[in-house]
Amino acid sequence: MGHRQVGQLVPMLFAVCLLLMSCSDPVSAQGPQFWNDQAQLTLQKALRRERTLNTNPAKNVVMFVGDGMGISTVTAARILKGQKAGKTGEETVLAWEDFSSIALSKTYCVDRQVSDSSSTATAFFCGVKANDATVGLDDRAQFGDCATTINASVDSFLVDGHRAGKATGFVTTSRVTHATPAALYAHSPDRYWEDDEDVPSEERALGCTDIGAQLVENGKMFEVIMGGGRRELTPRDFIDPEYPEKDGHREDGRNIIQEWLLNKPLDSSKYVWNLEDFNNVDPDETDHLIALFERSHMQFEQERMDDEAGEPSLAEMVEKAIQILRKDPDGFFLAVEGARIDHGHHDGIASIALHETLAMEEAVAKAMELTNEEDTLIIVTADHSHTMTIGSYPERGNPILGLYNYGEGEDDLPFTTLAYADGPGGELELESYNKSGRRRDLSNVDTDHPEFIQPAIVPRSEESHGGEDVPIYANGPMSHLFHGVHEQNYIAHVIRYAACLDGREDCETSSAPSLGGVIPLMVLSTTLSVTVYLWNI
Repeated sequence: MGHRQVGQLVPMLFAVCLLLMSCSDPVSAQGPQFWNDQAQLTLQKALRRERTLNTNPAKNVVMFVGDGMGISTVTAARILKGQKAGKTGEETVLAWEDFSSIALSKTYCVDRQVSDSSSTATAFFCGVKANDATVGLDDRAQFGDCATTINASVDSFLVDGHRAGKATGFVTTSRVTHATPAALYAHSPDRYWEDDEDVPSEERALGCTDIGAQLVENGKMFEVIMGGGRRELTPRDFIDPEYPEKDGHREDGRNIIQEWLLNKPLDSSKYVWNLEDFNNVDPDETDHLIALFERSHMQFEQERMDDEAGEPSLAEMVEKAIQILRKDPDGFFLAVEGARIDHGHHDGIASIALHETLAMEEAVAKAMELTNEEDTLIIVTADHSHTMTIGSYPERGNPILGLYNYGEGEDDLPFTTLAYADGPGGELELESYNKSGRRRDLSNVDTDHPEFIQPAIVPRSEESHGGEDVPIYANGPMSHLFHGVHEQNYIAHVIRYAACLDGREDCETSSAPSLGGVIPLMVLSTTLSVTVYLWNI
């Protein structure tokens, strides 16, 4: 058997072994052999990757941001995915967990220990840390103060990609003018200045414009824009097509949607606001697309199918975006936000946050399907975490959204595996204490219900962000540059380096080393034992 044949055989054997392992029930696996074999398989996989680093230039970059997707959210979503498939859940693997590289990101901003979404987005999209609640500005800019923004603007890697001749776009489940996507194109000392009525007159007089206006002033460079937020882009006399009783928010009379389209070729540009029109968009005939499916944020995934006008899933939006953008021979940059993970957490409803995470996982899987890891860098990360914890000592396979199954607390009442440090659940507990002197009795409550509010300690109308590090998962060209604990702004610098936007001189050739020597690979499982030798590949 030749070297090339061996190189082709090894991944197949890995896949077979992983399949056999996933089909067996880890709970009933006997003895240490199962775990030793599994660890050796993972070790050899890591060694092989380490010897075949992908140092190709990144023609394409797709960056996913799970807003509020801290490590506890990833873990709980992983378990939920498995349990929805009839497994115990803990052994499940999310799409990005098989990426070649993983690191941690420190999420503090310049003036806050625990940061918001706009300052963190400025960090990982633009490459510099910023002050809380500011967008696309360095730390000279102070919140709400237009005078401090002079010469403080910083550009995102999407802007850099456009200047380099690449097709660019973004997809979000929030308003397209919301904190995270705004950092891709806007420069504002206040993330809440989404339309002109939000900007104080004295700040407008100093030259600051709202984020919605900047979508056409700065964001006209993008080929694809998808999300929600029609109200921030339309005037007071605009009658919303989905909610006729509602109108736009803009006082200046501008229709930003129309203005954006006027900057594009008429025959290859489209605006859609419902699922039918979205499905009818032919990527081969469309070069520019703006799709706004709600007045405000898009529907939660669990409610999406109940929307009368219909909304695509995040995965469907990502698929359409890539199909449009990949037509550019110079490549593309795409930013994707699973925004409503964050909103579920703020509401204290873990079920919403976890299902939103799984919706983003489907989008990541779709992006992997539509791209080639040889020329496409895919990054999955979060802007910040939340205060949700996974606690107590539930048995293996206990429903992640259920009650602790070993017993009750010292007060003889059951409790949930998932809980928050603060939030609306704390208000419910306080209300129960005021009425009965005890916390809520959840004995006969459906904790899996999509509107169930998890218990919390501190009563707050809205649950808060968490300040711990969040993961960075990466695959494709230069993904190995994510390798430890990084400052959050490092992400943008890796993207620029990987895509040759920083003056690299070695971008025409790949220096990926070959795998040399003879490496014994012992692949064992409870159902299969194989010895494979890797030669030069």
